[in-house]
Amino acid sequence: MSGQQCLRRLAASSTPLRSLPLLCASTRTVARLPSSSNAATRSYSAVIRATSSGLLSQASRRPGQLTLLQPAALGSQVRTYAESIVKVPQMAESITEGTLKQWSKQVGDYVEQDEEIATIETDKIDVSVNAPEAGTIKEFLANEEDTVTVGQELVKLETGGEAPAGGKQEAKEESKGPASSEQETSSQPEGEQEQSKPKEPEPAKEESKPAPPKQESKPAPPPSKPTPSPKESKDAAPKKESAPGSREERRVKMNRMRLRIAERLKQSQNTAASLTTFNEVDMSSIMEFRKLYKDEILKKQGVKLGFMSAFSRACILAMKDIPAVNASIEGPNGGDTIVYRDYVDISVAVATEKGLVTPVVRNAESLGLVGIEEAIAGLGKKARDNKLTIEDMAGGTFTISNGGVFGSLMGTPIINLPQTAVLGLHAIKEKPVVVNGQIVIRPMMYLALTYDHRLLDGREAVTFLVKIKEYIEDPRKMLLG
Repeated sequence: MSGQQCLRRLAASSTPLRSLPLLCASTRTVARLPSSSNAATRSYSAVIRATSSGLLSQASRRPGQLTLLQPAALGSQVRTYAESIVKVPQMAESITEGTLKQWSKQVGDYVEQDEEIATIETDKIDVSVNAPEAGTIKEFLANEEDTVTVGQELVKLETGGEAPAGGKQEAKEESKGPASSEQETSSQPEGEQEQSKPKEPEPAKEESKPAPPKQESKPAPPPSKPTPSPKESKDAAPKKESAPGSREERRVKMNRMRLRIAERLKQSQNTAASLTTFNEVDMSSIMEFRKLYKDEILKKQGVKLGFMSAFSRACILAMKDIPAVNASIEGPNGGDTIVYRDYVDISVAVATEKGLVTPVVRNAESLGLVGIEEAIAGLGKKARDNKLTIEDMAGGTFTISNGGVFGSLMGTPIINLPQTAVLGLHAIKEKPVVVNGQIVIRPMMYLALTYDHRLLDGREAVTFLVKIKEYIEDPRKMLLG
């Protein structure tokens, strides 16, 4: 049989898979063709591509020699799809449920491995639900604001596909090829229309620039019709301005964190025998100390030296004389056991958009001023970025709350159970005070210590607060502690 007859038989074949035996026989025939029949070889290659629908390809570019793909290569081009169910992940030992706050993706979206799909709000932190593997979202199995439990099915994911971005972009570029110049003319200013037109002598150069068509294939929506996300629309609803004289009321469900804060604060009031003692501290010395060394520390350590580290260090040194401040009461029926600790884990109160959180600086007794400041800065950043974990907030033996950053002059902080005491810092105000018989103006701050009277007596609480005052007014004493 001649090579031309083989080509005619191949062209007449319409079923790609049934033509495989014929293609195998024809390959051997064409392989014996002399090198001069290049045209026949190219035609044969075109027939193979047309009839096999991509199952066959040219394995060699040498004229006169074509081979079939091996079975392994054929199998590698067959896409396989599997269904995967994404479940609510483990959140923490003490957390078994949460509220599905929002979906980050929509049905039909393609997600990469470990890409965020949803956010679950708990009473302590927000937990991200990530895709275990790449695939396409087929169905949501829960709605926003639903209460979901650990292990509950959330998303049906079809895995095994490929990201559609490349294919979609190519299809869009092909479909708009002839009209691309018209689109550029209509969407660009007159001064740029000349530059946007493709040059006839260099068509290949224009085709090698997919960026401009890519930008025009997705024109920006008109500014007059914004499309807010579901989350934005929910947040925007309470901000609606009422008409003058209106007496409207709005009821918004408390989020889980706010509910938990309310529960814990009320529990503290009902459990602890809370009492607050006050004192006033002259901030002149510690402010001078900070002024002398803050630039040097910032340059060498990259840390901004503040007052929190100084007060933390002063509390740690004062606890050596009054260890009950760092203790707690545990046991049934309100507690019958005192737990004394050799370590100090300081909880730092941080205000976030969702509520007050208290991340913990662990083993603060082993840190210096710079180390404490670094730890506080890191926890504060994580709190503002909503990236705190359960481990960051677990525990804590003593709390410092700095209401002075908001301008508070004086207040009574609430104990963070099962802790025994909390120190409240306030705003620094210049006041006239008497020093060595002279009236002078000094920067003063009120200190407030709320303590559990079940464990601390007044003498111990006042002594503790006075020692903090002495360390702050003369920071050199910290070196002797």
